[in-house]
Amino acid sequence: MAPEATAEEASRLPIDTILVGDCIDHMNALPAGSVDLIFADPPYNLQLDQGLTRPDQSKVDAVDDDWDKFDSFAHYDVFTRAWLKAARRVLKPDGALWVIGSYHNIFRVGTALQDLDFWMLNDVVWRKANPMPNFRGTRFTNAHETLIWAARSQKSRVTFNYEAMKLANDDTQMRSDWLFPICTGAERLKGEDDEKVHPTQKPEALLFRILNATTKPGDIVLDPFFGTGTTGAVARKLGRHFIGIEREQTYINAALKRIASIRPGVFEALQSVTPKRKETRIPFGSLVEQGLIDPGTQLFDLTKRYSAMVRADGSLVSGTHQGSIHKVGALVQGAEACNGWTFWHHEQSGRMEPIDTLRTDIRQKLDLLSA
Repeated sequence: MAPEATAEEASRLPIDTILVGDCIDHMNALPAGSVDLIFADPPYNLQLDQGLTRPDQSKVDAVDDDWDKFDSFAHYDVFTRAWLKAARRVLKPDGALWVIGSYHNIFRVGTALQDLDFWMLNDVVWRKANPMPNFRGTRFTNAHETLIWAARSQKSRVTFNYEAMKLANDDTQMRSDWLFPICTGAERLKGEDDEKVHPTQKPEALLFRILNATTKPGDIVLDPFFGTGTTGAVARKLGRHFIGIEREQTYINAALKRIASIRPGVFEALQSVTPKRKETRIPFGSLVEQGLIDPGTQLFDLTKRYSAMVRADGSLVSGTHQGSIHKVGALVQGAEACNGWTFWHHEQSGRMEPIDTLRTDIRQKLDLLSA
C-alpha cells in the first residue's frame, strides 16, 4: 500500500484553492497519499453529432462544449485511465473516490477503476425528481445518473458514517438509490446573459450527502473537474477542505464568487454521531463499582411488569433467573434476546429512566478526560 504524505508535504498542500489547468498534470504534482476523498464528475463523452431539438425545433440546452468531445472511445479510455491513475496516486492509503456518469461513460470508467486496482464499494443511482424528457420519443426518459464509490484498494479502511446516514434517514439504513432534483432555481448559477454558466451543474444536496457520509470535518476533498465549484461550496459549509482543478476560466470565476459568499459551518454542528463500534465499552458492573447503582437496587421494565435486583458483582436476579442484564431481561419475557440497557429502568426523581442513561453519563465523563 502506498505511504501517506508526510506532515511537511501535507502542510504544503494548496487547500481551499482552485488550481488552473490540466487535472492530470496537477494531480501528479501533488504529494502522493495526501487527500482523503476525491469526487470526480468527468466529461461524459455524450457523442452528440448534432444539437438536440424539441418537437417545435427549439434548441435543447445540452452539453456540446469542446471539453466533452473525444475522437473515439479509445481516446476517451486513455484519458480516463490517465486521470484515474493520477487520482489513485494522490489518495491516502485509506482514501476513496466517487465518480459520477451517465450510460455514455460510466461502464467504461468502472472497467478502468477495476483494472487499476480500486476496490468497488457501491454503485449509487441518483434518481432525478425532475429529469429532462426525451423530446423525440425514441427512448425511455433518462431519469438517473450512476455514481461509483470505490476505495483506493481492497485493504483501505474508508470513512463511512453509517450511523449518521441512518439517523438522517429516519433510523432506517440508507439505500443506494437517492432521489434529488436536478439543479434549478436560485442554486443554478447564471451569467450576465441569464444563461447557465455550466450545463451539468450538480445539486448541492448530492454532494452534501456524499461528504457527510464518507468524510470527517477537516478532511481534504479533491475535485479534478471542479466546474463551478459545487464540491468546494459544500466542503466549506461542512468544515472540509477542498482542492479544485479546472481549466475553464469562466467556471473558475463563478466558483470563486460562489465559494467566497459561503460562511463556514460551526464546528460543533458539523460533528457526526460516534459509531457504536467506536464508543467506549461500559459494562453494567461499572455502574455498580462507581456507585451509580447500589447493590440491592430494584430495576423494572417500563410498565413495572417485571423486576430484578442488582447484585454487587453486576449481575441481576429475578425469581429463579440470574445473570447479566441482557440474559435476565430475555428470561423474564420468555424472549430469545433482550437489550438490557433499554429494557431495565430505575427510578430517578420520581420518573422511570432506562439504565442506559447512566452508561451515557459515564461515557461522556471518560471522553472528557481523554480529550
